[in-house]
Amino acid sequence: MLDRRLHQHLATWLGQWPAGPGLHVVRSYRRARPAWDGRLRPALAVGVGASTVLSVAPDRVDAVRALVGDSVRAVGGEPAPAVGADPARLLSALPAAVGHPAWEVHDDVFRWCATAADLPDAGEWVPPDLPGLPSWLRLFDRAVLVARDGRGRYLSGVGIKRHDAYGHELAVGTVPVARGRGLARRLVAQAARRVLAEGAVPTYLHARGNLASARVAEAAGFPDRGWRSFGVYPS
Repeated sequence: MLDRRLHQHLATWLGQWPAGPGLHVVRSYRRARPAWDGRLRPALAVGVGASTVLSVAPDRVDAVRALVGDSVRAVGGEPAPAVGADPARLLSALPAAVGHPAWEVHDDVFRWCATAADLPDAGEWVPPDLPGLPSWLRLFDRAVLVARDGRGRYLSGVGIKRHDAYGHELAVGTVPVARGRGLARRLVAQAARRVLAEGAVPTYLHARGNLASARVAEAAGFPDRGWRSFGVYPS
């Protein structure tokens, strides 16, 4: 059941999944339309093992394939020798290739959850416009999961990015004074249980160097399976 949902999510979110070995540049109308927060995601990729699917807007496919040397094709059994063979060069050149040269490139660990960790609940679901919540939680159009102190002050929260019917990405943030208490991992596990109950697969992305976020993910039931995601979008 989970594998089917994960595959359906990636096929819907990217425009194609799975794919064979190599870097596959595919077109998706979703890259030309606002995402869950009303902002564009002009390039998104997910990779596992030797296979990566890079999704871009239809009018940018040719430019991005030229950038990577159309490495979907193989020459003598090896990827075409172009910028696509150098991940650092690809990431640095990708924003301009998709029409947003000033935007950031995000290079993340991609995690997904089959069963959330058995941790106690730590928060309650509240409207995203509730007074006292941080601005990033106000981007969500449905209830967010929040932990507050005895005086009602925000400590930590999780929002759910509903990319499609099959995959929901979790985002978590904790104020500095509340870190180290295990709130984030408990909230992420609690939110993951809700996503699974709704029939979707919960996902979790974090920068490669963000060790604190990696520890939260592991503790909440999101192991590092060696999957990677990168893309061009605003912070």
